Amino acid sequence: MTTSDILNEAIRTKRESLGNAECRSILAEAGVPQNASISAKTRDDALAAGERIGYPVVLKIVSPQIVHKTEAGGVRLNIHSRAELGAAYDEMMKKVRAHHPDAHIDGVTVDQQLSGVELIIGSSRDPQFGPLIMFGLGGIFVEVYKDVTFRLVPISKCDALEMLEEVKGRPLYQGARGLPKASPAELADILVNVSRLVQESPAIRELDLNPLVVTPEGVRAIDSRILVDMTTK
Repeated sequence: MTTSDILNEAIRTKRESLGNAECRSILAEAGVPQNASISAKTRDDALAAGERIGYPVVLKIVSPQIVHKTEAGGVRLNIHSRAELGAAYDEMMKKVRAHHPDAHIDGVTVDQQLSGVELIIGSSRDPQFGPLIMFGLGGIFVEVYKDVTFRLVPISKCDALEMLEEVKGRPLYQGARGLPKASPAELADILVNVSRLVQESPAIRELDLNPLVVTPEGVRAIDSRILVDMTTK
C-alpha cells in the first residue's frame, strides 16, 4: 500500500494512530533508513526472525489496543540468543495478557537492536503556521535537555544543514570522544524527506522518529509514531 492508501484507510476506519508496520511502510516510501524488523505471528515465527536478523534483537508486542507497550510488559531489549528470545516471548505474552486480557494481539515484531547516539525528528501542525519540523537530541535527552530546533515546512537541504548546527549537543553526533559520526548529508536528506512527506500528506497530524540512532553504518530510525488527522478530506 502507498502512503496515501494507508492514510485514507486509517481515516475510513477512524484510527488516529498508525500501527508499526504502517509507519515503517510510510517511512520506507519516504526514503527514511530504518533498522531491520520482522513481524511474527507465533513463537516459532519469532525464533526464525531472530535467526534471520541476528542478535541482539528487541521484541515488541503488536496490538491496536496496547498503546503503552513498555508499561504492559510488551517490550524486551537486549535479547542475545535463541533461548533468550523464546523465554522473552513466553514471559511477554503472560504479562501482556495479565495487563490487557481483552486486547487483540496480532503478534510481535523482532527488531535489530542498535546502539549509539539517539536523535529525534518530529513534525506537528501549528493552527496558524501549518506543519513544523523538529530536530535534536532524542531518547531520554528530549525531556531532560529539550535540545531541539524547529523550521516551517517545507525545508531545503541548506535549511536542514543549518538545523544540524543549531543543536547544542551536536558534538555527540559529530564524533566526539570516539562516538560514531553522523554524515551531515545523510541527516539533512532524512530531514528533507520527512519535510516532503508531511507537506505532501496533510492527513499526517503528528510524526515522531525517536530514536534515530547514529551507528558506524549510518543513521537508522528505530521507533516511529504517526497520528492521523480525522478531519482531512
